[in-house]
Amino acid sequence: MPNSLSHRRLFSRSLAALTLVALGAGLSGCAGMSDTIAPAFADPAKYDLYDCKQLETERKTLAGRTAELQGLMTKAETGVAGPVVAELAYRNEYIALRGQSKLADEAWQKNRCVESKPEAPPTAAAPAGKAGRAKAKRAAN
Repeated sequence: MPNSLSHRRLFSRSLAALTLVALGAGLSGCAGMSDTIAPAFADPAKYDLYDCKQLETERKTLAGRTAELQGLMTKAETGVAGPVVAELAYRNEYIALRGQSKLADEAWQKNRCVESKPEAPPTAAAPAGKAGRAKAKRAAN
């Protein structure tokens, strides 16, 4: 009887290990498919009517959110079950954002858009009040 019990434990542990290996292999396969299926999660006509200014804002927003998700996934992978958590919690949104980014970039190129220059910092305003007007009058004379 004791011998039979040890075989059951060994079998159940082996089965659990095999299940974990299969799950890991399955999840690693999903990570490689993201490049090919990313556009499937986005509406191809979403950016057709956007002008360059709207596309620029959208591309910056998408890039920021994608970077944020990458950081969250990297942070999640440091934990015990990190890769599983990263896959389940963030991968779908990450794939969708990559698809949207690709479509926004295609619309950007199709519209021949150019990055806008950063705005110059505002110059010092003219002095206000009576004293400021008197100085401006004297400088003009």
